[in-house]
Amino acid sequence: MHKQCSTPRWTGTFQIAFLLSTRTAVMTKSASLAAIIAAFVPSLITAIIFLVIFCLIRRYHKRIYAPRTYIDLISEKDRTPGSSTARIEWLKPIWQLGDKFVLEHSSLDAYLYLRFLKTIIFICVIGACITWPILFPVNATGKGNASQLDKLGFGNVHGKKRLYAHAVVAWVYFGFVMFTIARERMWLIGLRQAWHLSRTNASRLSSRTVLYLDPPKDVLVDGESQSTLGKEVMRQWVVKPTPKLDEHVGARNATLAQLESTELCYLKTVNKKRAKISKRNGSGVVGLTDQTISALRPIRKQYYVLGTESDAIDHLQAEATAKVQKVDEDRDLHSTDAAEARSAIFVEYATQSAAQRAYRSNPKSKIPMPANLAIKSKLIGVLPKEIIWTNITLPQSVRLSKKSAGNVFVIALIIFWSIPTAFIASISNVNYLAEKVQWLGWIKSLPDPILGLMVGLLPPLATSFIASYVPDILRYVAKMFEPTTVTAELQVQTWYYLFQIIQVFFVTALSSSATAFVPQLINNPGNVPMLLADKLPSSSNFYLTYFILQGLGSATKNILNYSDLFQYVFWDWFINKTPRDKYTQYTTMKGIGWGKMYPKFNNFVIIALAYSIISPLVLGIAAIGLILFYFCYRHQLLYVVQPKLETKGKCYTRALTQMLTGIYVGELALIGLFGLRKATGPSIMIAVLFFGTIAYNVVMNRYLSPLEDHFPDDLLAAEGEEEEPLLTAEEGVIDGADEHSRIQSLGNSMHIPKRVVDPVARFFEPHIYASHKVMKTFLHNQGEDGDAIEYTEDELKNAYTNPSLISKPATIWLPQDDMGLSKRLIEENEKKGLKSTDEGAWLDEKRHVKFDEDNLRQLPAWKKPIPF
Repeated sequence: MHKQCSTPRWTGTFQIAFLLSTRTAVMTKSASLAAIIAAFVPSLITAIIFLVIFCLIRRYHKRIYAPRTYIDLISEKDRTPGSSTARIEWLKPIWQLGDKFVLEHSSLDAYLYLRFLKTIIFICVIGACITWPILFPVNATGKGNASQLDKLGFGNVHGKKRLYAHAVVAWVYFGFVMFTIARERMWLIGLRQAWHLSRTNASRLSSRTVLYLDPPKDVLVDGESQSTLGKEVMRQWVVKPTPKLDEHVGARNATLAQLESTELCYLKTVNKKRAKISKRNGSGVVGLTDQTISALRPIRKQYYVLGTESDAIDHLQAEATAKVQKVDEDRDLHSTDAAEARSAIFVEYATQSAAQRAYRSNPKSKIPMPANLAIKSKLIGVLPKEIIWTNITLPQSVRLSKKSAGNVFVIALIIFWSIPTAFIASISNVNYLAEKVQWLGWIKSLPDPILGLMVGLLPPLATSFIASYVPDILRYVAKMFEPTTVTAELQVQTWYYLFQIIQVFFVTALSSSATAFVPQLINNPGNVPMLLADKLPSSSNFYLTYFILQGLGSATKNILNYSDLFQYVFWDWFINKTPRDKYTQYTTMKGIGWGKMYPKFNNFVIIALAYSIISPLVLGIAAIGLILFYFCYRHQLLYVVQPKLETKGKCYTRALTQMLTGIYVGELALIGLFGLRKATGPSIMIAVLFFGTIAYNVVMNRYLSPLEDHFPDDLLAAEGEEEEPLLTAEEGVIDGADEHSRIQSLGNSMHIPKRVVDPVARFFEPHIYASHKVMKTFLHNQGEDGDAIEYTEDELKNAYTNPSLISKPATIWLPQDDMGLSKRLIEENEKKGLKSTDEGAWLDEKRHVKFDEDNLRQLPAWKKPIPF
C-alpha cells in the first residue's frame, strides 16, 4: 500500500490537450517558443481536468482526500477545519490558515518543508526582479542572430563590454542568495534549539537518551556504568543480536495472521451457505446444523495438493500455539549480559543537558585507548519507532562495509542512468540534429504540432517518469546498514541529491547541448569553442518546459492523487479481507519521504541559480512552478499527510548547504563563457566571486555546523534559566521588547512605516530575530511549550527493548455474524491459548467485513502511542 508522498510517476493523459493545441503549436524554426507552447497548453488543460475531477469526487472519498479533518486517530485539536462536503470548501483553510498551523498541529519537519518551498520561491522571485530589468535589455540588444525567447539569453550577446553587466548582476544576485542561505541556517539553529529545549520536548525520554553504537567491550555497565558513561546515568538498555528470535517472532505473527484469515473465510462460507438456503426456501432466516457447518470447514493437504487431508483451522491453531511457545522459550534463553556480543547501548541520563554533554564527549575507560577506538558513533534523540533493529546490532566494521558497498552501487546506478537520460535529453534538440545528419532528415517532415510535443513535452515527461523510481531503490539500499529510519532518510537525501544534480541537471544539460555541436565537431573542430559558447545557454529551453510540466502537471496530479485512490479501492476490495487488515489500511495515513522531496525541489532552485545569469527567464518559470507545488503541498499537509518521520530540521539544513551547488555551477559556467568570449575583465570578476563563495562556504560551515549538530555549552548551562540570545551580535539586546523598540526607533528615524521596517529587519538581522529567546517566544505562542511528559515504570523499562523480546501475540480479531459462529471460533481459539475477540467488527448483509470507524481507539487493533 502506498505510504509515501511521492513525486509523480506519470503526468497523465494529454491526448485531449494535444488535439486542442494543434493550431497553436510550432510555426517557426526556433524551438524556444514552440517548446514552451507545446509543454504549456497540454499541461494547462491536463491540470484543469485534474482539478475539476478532484472537486467532483472529493466529497465521496474523504478518506483519501481529507482524513485529517475527521479521522479518530488525530486528536480533535489537531484536525484541520473544513470538513464540509462542498466542492470548493477545501480552498478556504488553505487560504486562511498559515503555515504555523502545520507546526502546531502536524510536525516540525512539515512546517520546515513549507518554509523551504517559500525560501526557494523567494530566491527565484527576487532573482527575477534583479536580473530581468538589467539582463533582458542587454541580451535582447546584444546584436546576435537569436530569435523569439532565445534573444533574452546570453547566447544573443556579441561584444565584450556588455558582459560586464552579467558579471555585476552575478555579484549582486549570488551575494544575495548566499546571505539568504546563511540567514536561514541561523534562523533554523535558533528554532531547533528552542524546539528541543521547550518544556515538552526536553521532558521526552528520547531527548535525554544517547545511543552508543558498537561500544568497546571494556565500557563497564550495570553498577559501574556511571564511571564510564557519566555520573548522571539513570538507566540503560543493552541491545544484542537476536536473529533467530526475530525469525521465530515473524513466523508466529504470520501464522496467527493466516489463522485469522482462514477463520474469516470459514465464517463467510458458512454465512453464504445459510443465505443461499434461506433464499431458496423463501422462508426468511434459516439455521444450519452442526453437521453442515462442520462439513464447510476448510481442508488442507499435507503437501499443498497431495497427501493426507486435515482440518485447516485445527492445524493452524496447533501450529500457532507451538510457535507462541517457541518464542517464549527463545526469550527465556536470551541473555542481556553486556559482556556477550554487545552491539549497542541506549543510555538514559537525568537531564537533556547531561545527555547532550555525553553526546559531545567520549566516555572514560579504565583501560587507556586511542580516541578512535572509543565510542565510534553516537546518536541522540532516537525514537524507538525509528530504530532498524536488524541494523543497530551490526558491528561498526560491517556497517561501514555495507555503506561503502551502497555508495558503490549508487555510483553505478547514476552511471547506468546516464544512458537513458542522455538519450531523452538529446530529443530536445533533435530538430537541429535533423538538419545536420542526413538519416534523421525525416524528422523535419513531421507536422509542427507533433515536432513541438516531441521537443518540448516528451523529454521532461520521460525524465520525470524514469527518475521517480530512484528514491525507492535508494531507500531500500540505505535501510540495509543505517541504524534508524531517520539516518536512512538523510542518506537517501544525499544520494538522491547527487542523482538529481548529475542526471536531471548535468547529463541533461550537456546532452541537450551536445547534439548542437557534435556535427560541427566532425566537420569543423576549430569552431567548437565558440559554438559551445553560443549553444550551451540554449539548453535552458529544456528546463523551461521541465518546470512548466512539473508545476502544472505534477502539482495538480498530486492533488487528484488518483493512483492512491485506485490503490486504496483495489486493496480494500480484493486484498484486505480481515478486520485487522481493513483497520490497518484505514488508519495508515499517507506519509512523506523528506529524503525524496527535498532533492527534487532543491534541484529546481539549483538549476535556476545555474542559469540565472545565462538565461534569466528560467528564474521566473521556476518560481511559477514552485508556487504551484507550494500550494499543492500545503493542501497535502493540511488535509492528507501525517508525517511519520521526524528529522527535526536536519533535512532542511542539508538542503540549504546543497543549494550552494547552483551558485558554484553558475559561476563556473560564466567563467567558461567569458573565457570563450575572451572577456578578461568579467572573467576576473567572476573568478574572484568564485573563490569568495568557497571562503564563505568554509566559514559558514565552520561556525554553524557545530550549532546545527549539538547545543553550545552556554546554552546547556542556562537550561531552566532565562537564556541569552544565542546569536545576538551586541550586548543589551536580550528580549523581544528591546528588539522591537530598536526597530521602531529605526523606523521613526528614517520616517518609514513600522509595517515595512519589521519584515526587512527580520530578514537582515537574523542575529536578533533568530535568537534562541525569540524563537522560544515564537514556539510558546504556537503552543509548542506545553506540559512535561510523564511515563509509567513499565513504559520506561521497555522503551528501548527490541520488540522481538516483548511483543505479545496479536489477538485474533474476527467479525461478528448473525449465526454466532464467531463466538464458537473464539471459544476454540481460547482453549488452545490463543486470545481472540469479535468486538467492534461484523459481517453486513452482503457478508462484507465492517468495523467501527467512529471509535478506532476502542478497537482490538489499536495501540496507544507513547510520546517517547
